[in-house]
Amino acid sequence: MRGHLLLSFSALLGLAWRSRGSDVDRRAAPADTLLVLTVATKETDGFLRFMQSANYFNYTVKVLGMGEEWKGGDVGRSIGGGQKVRLLKEAMEGLADQEGMVILFLDSYDLVFAGSPDEILRKFQQANHKVLFAAEGLIWPDKRLAEKYPSVRSGKRFLNSGGFIGYAPYINKIVKQWDLHDNDDDQLFYTKVYLDTLQRESLNMTLDHKCQIFQNLNGAIDEVLLKFGTNRVRVRNTMYDTLPVVIHGNINTKIYLNHLANYIPNAWNYEHGCGNCDQNMVDLSQVNEFPVVTVGIFIEQPTPFVPEFFQRLFELDYPKDKLNVFVHNNEVNHERHIQMFWDENKSVFKSFKVVGPEENLSQGEARNMGMDLCRKDSSCDYYFSIDSDVQLTNRQTLKLLIEQNRKIIGPLVTRHGKLWSNFWGALSLDGYYARSEDYIDIVQGKRIGVWNVPFMAHIYLIKGEVLRTEMKERNFFVLEKLDPDMALCRNARELTIQREKDSPSPESFHMLRPPKGLFMYVTNRHEFGRLTSTANYNTSHYNNDLWQIFENPVDWKEKYIHPNYTRIFKENYLEQPCPDVFWFPVFSEKACDELVEEMENFGIWSGGKHEDKRITGGYESVPTDDIHMRQINYEKEWLHFIREFISPVTLKVFSGYYTKGYAVMNFVVKYTPHRQSYLRPHHDSSTFTINIALNNKGLDFQGGGCRFHRYNCTIESPRKGWSFMHPGRLTHLHEGLPTTGGIRYIAVSFIDP
Repeated sequence: MRGHLLLSFSALLGLAWRSRGSDVDRRAAPADTLLVLTVATKETDGFLRFMQSANYFNYTVKVLGMGEEWKGGDVGRSIGGGQKVRLLKEAMEGLADQEGMVILFLDSYDLVFAGSPDEILRKFQQANHKVLFAAEGLIWPDKRLAEKYPSVRSGKRFLNSGGFIGYAPYINKIVKQWDLHDNDDDQLFYTKVYLDTLQRESLNMTLDHKCQIFQNLNGAIDEVLLKFGTNRVRVRNTMYDTLPVVIHGNINTKIYLNHLANYIPNAWNYEHGCGNCDQNMVDLSQVNEFPVVTVGIFIEQPTPFVPEFFQRLFELDYPKDKLNVFVHNNEVNHERHIQMFWDENKSVFKSFKVVGPEENLSQGEARNMGMDLCRKDSSCDYYFSIDSDVQLTNRQTLKLLIEQNRKIIGPLVTRHGKLWSNFWGALSLDGYYARSEDYIDIVQGKRIGVWNVPFMAHIYLIKGEVLRTEMKERNFFVLEKLDPDMALCRNARELTIQREKDSPSPESFHMLRPPKGLFMYVTNRHEFGRLTSTANYNTSHYNNDLWQIFENPVDWKEKYIHPNYTRIFKENYLEQPCPDVFWFPVFSEKACDELVEEMENFGIWSGGKHEDKRITGGYESVPTDDIHMRQINYEKEWLHFIREFISPVTLKVFSGYYTKGYAVMNFVVKYTPHRQSYLRPHHDSSTFTINIALNNKGLDFQGGGCRFHRYNCTIESPRKGWSFMHPGRLTHLHEGLPTTGGIRYIAVSFIDP
């Protein structure tokens, strides 16, 4: 057992064992006073969280029923839970004569402690009753009993059996009356005892009407707020101005409990940040052999920057011989990108499998296929699912997720400059997105930690053993009309109910195990990467990513802007080969190549004729063999490029001049010896002109260059991706020198005409 100890009855009588705490201002509960009893048949995530909070406050805990088959019914959806009473009855037989012992009985899967044993004992003694049950504002399971409840002047009226406290002999007197079945309702049993006036008086029973000790969240979410202290966080009931000690996420409030438990008691606060992020971590630097990971890659829609996605995935700092790669591609447009990655890396990985659009798989079927590769492989330690719209910029991502040691965990990724991310902090009543109060702070990195969330997508890591045990029994990506991601998360969060042998009889439903309640975590302890936007992604071009300057500006800049561009401003990294002619890097090799490919794919070059219907007046006095940006529907994107990347350089070199960043003539020129090899001396119809070399002299062409007549200055060695910038009118008469071999390409704009 982890984090707790199952006590023998002899040890219980002596209460020799104490769970450990670490906070110096916490006093140990009196060893002969308080014992916590709880029922848990399996170590779920909720149970482990309960024990963690108990250990933090030094509670003495005995767990009942661990390892037993759960026969208590589906308590999350209907009546049940009698098994808890039966187990408590058996435990109390050895404690019935302990008059000074206080028993605190609690559910464990959906409950956390927010205060100490001393506080509970003090509040219980102040109540001046022998037995105190939790209270709530909603009656369950029989609404017809409401009129039998005693009236209360203030507070919650109805009993909740998820938590109660009392002296051992009195608790024993209650539970020894149990003679029902394990799947009968525990709350109805306790309710009938409480509503019996004679028993209520003889047992001196009452309810915690104002939530001094017990806070049930069902029907009360609007009443509670987080109260941040110096060392720990409390929940405050604003209706009664109380600080409950036991927080219970009963019925449909478990998601909200998960949110509260991201803070209470010591998970996160403003002074110290994350209090438990480093607990139970795995140190990969100490392992002899790295875990085997199955990587599921999903391209389910046209996605920008897929080659960069694959490159970043390949660059992850993780042994490639420990990675099994599965790719599902649903887009014909991306087959060439996968083929390129396959050709370069198929022998690098442990295994490599591709399923293409010809298989006609649904998203759910494809994702289940990827997950099954790990689920059915006993050597698979982790399953790492990643969608093609995730650009991982942190090479340590996979290691960092493994080291965090959660069953299901994903790294926080967001769209640049947006609040759009890969997780939801809360759910609406219909199970869709709702914004939690801490969502923006988490996304913006103002709160750093590991966060229990109700929904995550795009990228996550699941332990292989979890797939083979807790997630083994059905297709997790198919549920009603939900999309695959929502189906996965809902199936992980909620119950597992199956029909025995496919019987249509309602009586054949049974709980195979207690609520699954798998916790899903998102970590923002590091910068991991970002999400690309797939909206408005047009795949009708040859190189579609060129058009992404608006939708995905960061990815566009990384791919298409020269790596030394920023040095222009930091280090004055530019040259002036002729008076007022400035030379600087602006385009990457990839930008040059793709722009040339786009023009050649369009293929309708003007031929360098004077008659030109593309321009006003239909006549070009100094024609070039070119294609206008407008012809390939790239004018808007090109002008934005000028404003974003050319205008700042203009302001630097032509101090005091503020360009409008507008140009009528934007085109790519093609020089060849046998078509058009040069351009006669001329002035440009611009305030200033840019001229970007799109290929390499000596490699792609011979000859070429530009001569400025006024200064008798010639530039004969243009650098690929570098741009000239020079005044257009009056002073800078210039000509294009002959291209003697190959093909020369340049991109030209006459700016501020």
